[in-house]
Order: sequence, then C-alpha cells, then structure tokens
Amino acid sequence: MSKNLSALSFRRGLEPNLFERMVQAAEADGTAEAPETVHALGKEYLFGDALTLGAVSFYDFLKKENEGKKVFLCNGSACLCAGTQEKLHEAAAAQFPGEEIGHICCLGRCHQGGAFQYEGKNYSGLSEVALETLFTTGEGDAADRYEVVSALEPAILTAPFPGIEAYYEPFVALIQGDDRDALAGELKESGLRGRGGAGFPLHFKWAGCRSAEGPVKYIVCNADEGDPGAYIDKYLMEERPHSVLLGMMVAGWYAGANTGVLYIRAEYPDSLTRVNEAIADLHTAGLLGENIRGSGFDFHLKTIKGAGAYICGEETALLASIEGQRPEVRTRPPFPTVEGLFRKPTIVNNVETFANLHAILTLGGKGYAAIGTPQSTGPKLLSLDSHFAKPGIYEVAMGTPLEEVFAMAGGFRNPVKAVQIGGPLGGLIPVEKIGELTVDFESFKKAGFLLGHAGVVSIPESMPMIEYLQHLFQFTADESCGKCFPCRLGSTRGKELIAKARSESDFKIDRELMTDLLDTMEQTSLCALGGGVPLPIKNAMKHFEVELASYFGGAVSA
Repeated sequence: MSKNLSALSFRRGLEPNLFERMVQAAEADGTAEAPETVHALGKEYLFGDALTLGAVSFYDFLKKENEGKKVFLCNGSACLCAGTQEKLHEAAAAQFPGEEIGHICCLGRCHQGGAFQYEGKNYSGLSEVALETLFTTGEGDAADRYEVVSALEPAILTAPFPGIEAYYEPFVALIQGDDRDALAGELKESGLRGRGGAGFPLHFKWAGCRSAEGPVKYIVCNADEGDPGAYIDKYLMEERPHSVLLGMMVAGWYAGANTGVLYIRAEYPDSLTRVNEAIADLHTAGLLGENIRGSGFDFHLKTIKGAGAYICGEETALLASIEGQRPEVRTRPPFPTVEGLFRKPTIVNNVETFANLHAILTLGGKGYAAIGTPQSTGPKLLSLDSHFAKPGIYEVAMGTPLEEVFAMAGGFRNPVKAVQIGGPLGGLIPVEKIGELTVDFESFKKAGFLLGHAGVVSIPESMPMIEYLQHLFQFTADESCGKCFPCRLGSTRGKELIAKARSESDFKIDRELMTDLLDTMEQTSLCALGGGVPLPIKNAMKHFEVELASYFGGAVSA
C-alpha cells in the first residue's frame, strides 16, 4: 500500500506536495483535521479520507488537539533540567486560558531555558516583566544569543562567510571539471562519517545513490532532527546556511540528482526564513536553476516546513512525511539510496554532514582527514546547555578530550551529576566519567555511551534520576510512530513502571522485568527511537545504582 501511495504522490510531485497542503490548511486555526479539509485533500491526491486523516492526526501542529493554541511552551529535556518551565507556565496561565496553552519540543533555546513559541517566534530566558509585556503588547526580544567558539585555526564550520562568489568558487570549478570519479576518491579519503548520530561513512552512501538506476533522484537534507539539547543544525541553518546548501548541491551533481529538499522543523521558524533567503541569493547569483554556470548541471532547492513530529528525524519517516503519508518508519532494505523519496534513489544526510563538504573541496580528502582521528575525521560541533558558564556552539577536532570542551565553556555554573550527550537516545554519563571520553564515535562506544548529534544536556544534582528516566520513557511513548510493538508498548510500560514506583512506596520495580523490557526494545525495535532509549536507562541503572536502589526490588544492575 505505501508503495502505491508513494507513486500517487510522485504523480503530483513537489510543487505543491500533499504534506505542504496539510500544513497550509492548519495555518488558520491550528488544525487540518476538519472533516471537510481531510476529504478535500484526500480526494485531490487520491489518498482517500482514512489515509489522509491518519497522516494529519499524527502531527502535533495539525491534529485536532492543537486547535486554538496561542502559546507553546517547550517540554524538552534541556528546559526540564533548567527548571524554568513551571514559572513560565504560571506566567502564560496568567494571560491565556488553559486550552490556549500548548507544548512544543524542542526550540533550540537550550542555552537559556524558559523557551516558548508565540505568534510564530521563539523566545527564551525572559523575565516575568518581559513576559507580561510580550503577552499583553506583543512586543518582546526574540534575539537568540549564545557563544560560538572554535578551537580550530582556522575555523571550518564556524568560519566567517566570505560571500557567495568566493564561497562557491570550488563548487563551480567542480561542476565545470566534470570528474565525478575524482570526487569519489576525495570523499573516500576524507573519511567523513555522517553527523546525524549513526556515523555512517558518507562516501559509501553517496556511491550507492550514484550507482542506483533511474532517471530521477533526490537529495534530502534532514533538518528535522529535534534532539533536545542539540541546536547545532539551527546554528548552521541560521548563521551558515550556504555551507548546508553547497553540500546538497555537491551531492546532487555527484549522484545525478536535479532536486534538493530541506525538511526543516516547524520549531525553527528562523531557520526556515534564513534558508529561503539564502536560496533566493543563489538564484540571483546564477548558482541554481538550469545549466548552472554553463556546466550542463541543473539543480533546484526547495524547503518544506515540518509539523511537529520527532520521528521525522528518522530518515524513512521523513521521506514518508514529504509524500503526505503517515510518518512511520520503513523497513530496510531497500535503503533510501535505492528507494527513497517517492521510491526513487535518494541521498539523505543531516545538516552538519552537508556542511562539511566545503572543507573537503578546499582542503582535499587527505587534508580533511588530517583533522581528528583516523576513524573519526574532521571537525565536530557541540552545543552546550544553560548549566554551563558560557553555553553555546563549540567547534573542535574529532578526538578532542571532552573535558577540554567543557573547560572552554567555563565548566558548570551549577552542581551537575551527569550529562546526556546525543539527545534522549544518547548515553547518560556521570560527571566522574567525563575525563575518560574524547569527542569521537569510538571513545563513546567503547565506554558504553553514544556521541550521537553531540548536543549536551546537564542533569543537575537537584533532579532525582528516577524523574529523568520517567521523562525519557514518556518522551519515547509520545513520539513513537507506533508502527512496531517494542517501541510503542515498551516505552509505555516503562513509563508506567517508573510512575508507579514513584507514587507507591510499597511498589518496587522488578529488576529482571525492567532488564527484559529494555533488551526487547533494544534488539527488536524497528528504528533507533525504541532501540536507543534503553541505553540511557541502562547507563543510569549502572552508574546511579545507589540513588535508584529504593525503586527496585533488588540491586540495580545494567
């Protein structure tokens, strides 16, 4: 059935696609779930009412429950740990009735806390007076301020933008030279691994799409990775958008694709605006469209605004979303390089991965590989939350000791007992283990953690670890696409077990039952959402045994 829907969606193409029509339909009152809207869209795209409703009702900002919401408060891990949201809710409740207050996760304001979205803009860290002024007059400071520091000389991902002509000079030389085999060699020699979390070799993925058969191919930028604590993508799209666009254009030329799509999360409205401005600048400069700079290469870029679904950070769910289908994870193989968007060969990479391509073009594969370690090459961005003295974006070479990065940020401003790196599916690292880690895939894996996207959320000493574990299970239960039982049911059972242990003093969680639950989720879930959340739970059970012992029937063990 899903393949047939992909074919139907391809028949209409990207201009406009069904998902965009759904998002537009919700702009007036917050939902696209009205029966007449569902019927009209289902009829126009030949999906029918049931399938269209199944898709619309999945998204936070399209479903019926979103109707009439005026202000959205962040409920992500970083804001939770910052301890700012209770007072923020009180301030909002003084101005809006409860039915007009919604929740959102995450706004990328992890460096301040107190994050919320109001009238299409993101805010954070406002005083009570500033909040009252904003809610009563509509006037407020939405500026996003944080440190941007590079330990590299010269900086790479955070380097100042020299202007379009200078920045795109190596790209123009590439497409006019028409030597894709040479680029293939540079990509392989660079050793670049995907920055979305899995660390998959980029040259292997790109080669797969290049060799795939078919006249139509796509390049998709996954800008919907919404890990709480990670605002790396947000920084790149808003401050260095051309690094991302150039990377997509290189991918299109290399693989033989003429269309690139950036799926940008609705939680980042400024990112959407800035990327669209950058695309317009490229058109003005003659670097997009037909026969770019006389090379014979045609390429077009399009942005698509998300609608509030963490699972769309998973590449196959994202592709299903663009097609207007319910964003459920697809089984693999076939992989997207063979059957991706509209079941056509597709390269899907995240924002930071594409941003590395300019450095490979200018430094060469060997020069790029000289940065970092032999297995984890190149620069890496980390985003640090509000518990640091100088929170912000930090650029270092792969292999840099983690404690050096934290020292660059002035260390913790508040007592912290653990950090979670890599989002809600990343490892929970007790502070005494920080000195044992370096910023690379191998170090984290060997220690039983996960580098992931490298967003850092600090867990204060004042927060009970059991509360944080319940939050992780709750997050997974809320964001599961529901396609596979282990994730959908396992996360709910985990949440229920912890909630009961917290509320009933005579109830203890059976240690063997919890371990079996986590093992089942880890080994049998369809994607990394259900398969990944057991890692931080197991980390906590191992490293915070004493603190958690009273909630379990026996000694806690991983």
